[in-house]
Amino acid sequence: MPLKDIKTSITLNAKNLIGWKTKRKIVVISVDDYGNVRLHSRGARENMDREGMKVYNRFDAYDTLETREDLEALYEVLTSVKDKNGRHAVFTPFALPCNINFEKMAETGYKEYHRELLPETFEKLTVLQPDAYEGSWSLLQEGIAKGLMVPQFHGREHLNLKVFEEKLAKRDHEVLTALRNRSYTSISSSGYPTIPYTAAFSFWNFGETRHFDEIIRDGIGAFELVYGYRPVHFNSPGTHEHPVIHKVLKEKGVKFIDATLLKHEHLGNGKFSRKLTYTGKRNHLDQIYLVRNVVFEPTESRSVNWVEFTMKQIEAAFRWNRPAIISSHRVNFCGHIDEQNREVGLHALRELLQKITRRWPDVEFMAANELGALINSGFESVPARSRAVGNSEYSY
Repeated sequence: MPLKDIKTSITLNAKNLIGWKTKRKIVVISVDDYGNVRLHSRGARENMDREGMKVYNRFDAYDTLETREDLEALYEVLTSVKDKNGRHAVFTPFALPCNINFEKMAETGYKEYHRELLPETFEKLTVLQPDAYEGSWSLLQEGIAKGLMVPQFHGREHLNLKVFEEKLAKRDHEVLTALRNRSYTSISSSGYPTIPYTAAFSFWNFGETRHFDEIIRDGIGAFELVYGYRPVHFNSPGTHEHPVIHKVLKEKGVKFIDATLLKHEHLGNGKFSRKLTYTGKRNHLDQIYLVRNVVFEPTESRSVNWVEFTMKQIEAAFRWNRPAIISSHRVNFCGHIDEQNREVGLHALRELLQKITRRWPDVEFMAANELGALINSGFESVPARSRAVGNSEYSY
């Protein structure tokens, strides 16, 4: 075996050495960024290109709010397979309930932050781009009702408010150019080494974390208004969160928290500590961590055979009797800017799901919060014909 393959095999197995165990073949697909407006349209991208705004990554190039065609095509792929219980594949979108209110910001001279709820965002985009967005909000609601999508909390909005407000005060060219194009992307730097500009709960000075409780309380209230139930699972947008926010998350009903196996925990002023986390580990508030042990990013690099690589990761998880928690992003399935981007992502997803069901006929598809509930119960059994949604169960 080549040295590269040996190293890959060691890595795939090592990250499954510790954590909650089950002999069941459980597959969870956790997908970040749903509900978020990053790039408005192809025209907006072209305008920003002319203004010298660079495309730093695929999110800057392709990541748009989910369109009707995005959702229709995704649903067709998810329903193309069934697990041992006759259940289709399901996405757990870590989703946002709020976006920038671009009109209000323009009216007030881009001097302060204004937000809006997601249904209002869809309503505006339906007027501005009816070919793409007519019926998309209803289709997203339909997917939730049918158990194809089980949104969980990814923060109130996908931006760091400290960075946003400071750049507004400085009349930052990149931020103002993005906002005038109804977008928030292609920002070269936040100005802070520990704060990505899209990372809502990152900070420089630890005292800045005191503002996060209010954002979370407001965000979970907005989530319940938008999606129809209170979330029980949290994944921080953009980067790792500090445990200081876990208390307010617990207060608002969050039982499960996404984490990385080896977490770099920012202590403030650029100092970090390392914490080992694993699926099934509980924090001091009795919240359960879920660690994504499989990566599936089919539009990230065309030089990687993502289906083959993801299958190897799932095999490693099952070898060690772990659930396979797949990590992905909405941008893999976005076709508003470039249909080929969506086609590549969904073709790979279809192939992956087909190979999973053929390789493991006893596979079970679950939402992430459903897996969390199973771990919390202490048992390895759930009703065969029910899907946990929020704090209730949706039967179908």
